[in-house]
Amino acid sequence: MAAGAGLAQDRPESILPPGFGEPAARPTPRPTPSGQAPASAPAPVVAPPADAPGAIVQPLPIETPSPTPSATPSPVDPAALAAFEMPAYARRSLRSVGIDGAMPADAFGRADGRFLEELMRRTAAPLPSRWLSIALRRLLVSRLNTPARTGGADFAAERAWLLLRMGEAMAARAVVQQVDNRDYTPKLYQVALNAMLATGDPAGLCPLADAAFPVTREGGWALAGAMCEALAGDGAAARQRYAALRRRRFADPFDLRLAEKVIGAGGQGRQAVTIEWSDADRLTPWRFGLGIATGVTIPDEFYAATGPQVNGWRALSPAIPAVQRLAPAEAAAAQGVLSNIALVDLYGAVAAIDDAPATATSAASDLRTAYADPDPTNRLAALKSLWGADAPYARLILTARAAVRQAAGPNNDEADRLVAAMLAAGLDRTAQRWAPFVQAGGQGWAMLALADADSGRRYAAGAIESYSGGDLRRRLLFAGLAGLGRMAADEAQREAESLGVDLGAANSWTRAMDRAVEAREPGTVLLLAAIGMQSDTWRGVPPAALYRIVAALRAVGLEGEARMIAVEAIARA
Repeated sequence: MAAGAGLAQDRPESILPPGFGEPAARPTPRPTPSGQAPASAPAPVVAPPADAPGAIVQPLPIETPSPTPSATPSPVDPAALAAFEMPAYARRSLRSVGIDGAMPADAFGRADGRFLEELMRRTAAPLPSRWLSIALRRLLVSRLNTPARTGGADFAAERAWLLLRMGEAMAARAVVQQVDNRDYTPKLYQVALNAMLATGDPAGLCPLADAAFPVTREGGWALAGAMCEALAGDGAAARQRYAALRRRRFADPFDLRLAEKVIGAGGQGRQAVTIEWSDADRLTPWRFGLGIATGVTIPDEFYAATGPQVNGWRALSPAIPAVQRLAPAEAAAAQGVLSNIALVDLYGAVAAIDDAPATATSAASDLRTAYADPDPTNRLAALKSLWGADAPYARLILTARAAVRQAAGPNNDEADRLVAAMLAAGLDRTAQRWAPFVQAGGQGWAMLALADADSGRRYAAGAIESYSGGDLRRRLLFAGLAGLGRMAADEAQREAESLGVDLGAANSWTRAMDRAVEAREPGTVLLLAAIGMQSDTWRGVPPAALYRIVAALRAVGLEGEARMIAVEAIARA
């Protein structure tokens, strides 16, 4: 069943020893002698003497006064009851919503909330940049002040909805759960439904289901009520409610059967429910969430027709077998959802499975050799096997810390890819050990020039012209160096004209970015940076946009993110 959801019973059995916790039998009162007044208080209980085992002291009966009924019942104050359910000290303010402090609370400064919501709504995710996605996730989950002209619950909903589209199902769920149930809005109910389904946890809907349906009138919440009754152990009530919903055709028959399968699993269903995917036309969040929650295998062709964000949902789901998560996990790592450590851990889990496919076992074995073999020659051979002829970016992330184990030195044909692997995981200072040994004008040289956190070196146009990465990468290298302030202004302008990169182009996006930089709003800058990367791949990101993004991030104190984005541009273009 879903994470965090225990399977309940209709009639739970006691796990206590026989007789434990049962009320003691009331002793038969002794008759009171005639003329003797009954005692007004019970006699003290005295332990039996040691030489009289089994002796029982019978307490005298107690007279209990009968309550006098009130003529008019006292009215119940709903506000008073609510205060007991959620006392004031436990309530969370909507003025600030989030789960950590990765970004400052005032990251949006005095920006208009409606403008920020529109930026999030218009962001096409996943983004082509892993590093911008990571920075954006850190922003969206942070405890942030609610901007002006929007509500805290609705603003949290927009943040969570963007996280879902980025593949960050766990982060989205965490954000919606930072709002108290009493403060939910229709928009937040809708996003919360999708967040719980994306994490494969129908039990997560239960605290919201009763209040959500009257507000939204959505069939999903109506079915959630029936499923939650089953998960709480009331199978009879769940089946009765489900039958009524089925008669009213609250949902597609296929979706109803998935809900029925959850009810059967949670409330001692009377019959097995068979799911035939031939009856479905596509994969939806409802079908994904309930399918993985009940152990239903979703055919690959349904995944193939979904958006890339589902890779993140699959990679993060512990209900899906580890072997089936390998491919989506690598895709999710390239999107920024999984780290190097998480990806390595997943391969470690696959290595422990006896009947894993040969390809997965072979990759896991190579990874173990790359990280743990004492012979550097064997380690390098394993890295080359994992990379293949043209190393996918996800494999560079996977091998980042294995690349660290290779000693920097001359005459290494894999120096560029070793540098690329380390920088894919942000190991910038470690990668700089290779700076004296990479070929001038090569790929490793260009990435290290952008990644260097300590050098104040300025680059001339001639250095960029010597770069052998091709026309597009040459323009991206120039945009990164210029945005990081590593070229003199006059030199940058001449090179921009030579390469055809319009650094001074002005439009509504650049003007908004300039205002956000001037106001020192890193959160607004990150959202605008995402708007500037509305492309499926790095090849669709204009060099002039990269220049603006890198320069703006550096200006608001996010230079580390700016450097990694610039490196990624030439690594993946």
